[in-house]
Amino acid sequence: MTVASARHILVESEALCLELKSEIEQGADFAELAKKHSSCPSGQDGGELGEFGPGMMVPEFDKVVFSAPVNEVQGPVQTQFGYHLLEVTSRTE
Repeated sequence: MTVASARHILVESEALCLELKSEIEQGADFAELAKKHSSCPSGQDGGELGEFGPGMMVPEFDKVVFSAPVNEVQGPVQTQFGYHLLEVTSRTE
């Protein structure tokens, strides 16, 4: 079974999501931005979600996590919770 680990930042608006992505691309620390901006409890852990398999997250999340390149920030990804920046930190097939 495929297993992935990822981290994310969850915010209310697409505009803020894009702004944070730009900051990361310019060298800002993902974990620090997660602690400061993420509305998900995982933000306090730098956005770390741990390991999970397909179907354990919402479909929009799964689609990105199980197809995107590892260690590359993806997003904004819209779910019923808001807008996410996602980074797959590892994935095993």
